[in-house]
Amino acid sequence: QVQLIESGGGLVHAGGSLRLSCAASGRTFSNYAMGWFRQAPGKEREFVGTISRIGFVTNLADSVKGRFTISRDNAENTVYLQMNNLKPEDTAVYYCAAKGSGSSSVDYEYNYWGQGTQVTVSS
Repeated sequence: QVQLIESGGGLVHAGGSLRLSCAASGRTFSNYAMGWFRQAPGKEREFVGTISRIGFVTNLADSVKGRFTISRDNAENTVYLQMNNLKPEDTAVYYCAAKGSGSSSVDYEYNYWGQGTQVTVSS
């Protein structure tokens, strides 16, 4: 089992920044690719970004490219999502997730999920 706990969400004005963290415990963190997903009210969960086990490969959704960065620190068992130039449409609950093998943008390929952290961007 892998336990994931997200933190860093909050309320920010449009154009502001937040950094989300996801702390993992339970198994060897570097064995897992990590992903960030989000779900806005009334909408389906959507892919935000993913990072490979060692961190060499990252992929971000087109909607966040140029504004968000995903990174990880395997020594600290933590994955990060740096969010800059936030927009009201970024408002959602953000989830981190873990999967064995390679990184992926497909949510059902992830085995472990955190409980989420709320990000609200005011206009």
